[in-house]
Amino acid sequence: MKKELFDNLLQSVREGGAIMRGEMAPSRVFDFAPLDVKAVREKLNKSQHEFALMIGVSTSTLQDWEKECCIPQEVARAVLKIAEKNPQEFAEVLEVCKKSLVGDRQVSSSQQD
Repeated sequence: MKKELFDNLLQSVREGGAIMRGEMAPSRVFDFAPLDVKAVREKLNKSQHEFALMIGVSTSTLQDWEKECCIPQEVARAVLKIAEKNPQEFAEVLEVCKKSLVGDRQVSSSQQD
């Protein structure tokens, strides 16, 4: 079985090389539509600093996304898509999470006494 897995992996690497050299077309192509991060933030009526805190990134990262200097990757992109489609619900869920975390911290500190 190990040889079969190795052979499959080797074949995939060869196909990847052929695709990169233009000798073969990819079997599928993923197209990620641009995401207007600033518009998402503005839907939530948040400053850059507030929104960055909400989604767990630095303000400078958020600014780079808004200027399209770089693009959000995987999880961040998914979070932004959720915020874009359902801004009110997104804000409510984050508020519940925040209250839960604060509550957990209060319980932990009271248990230490």
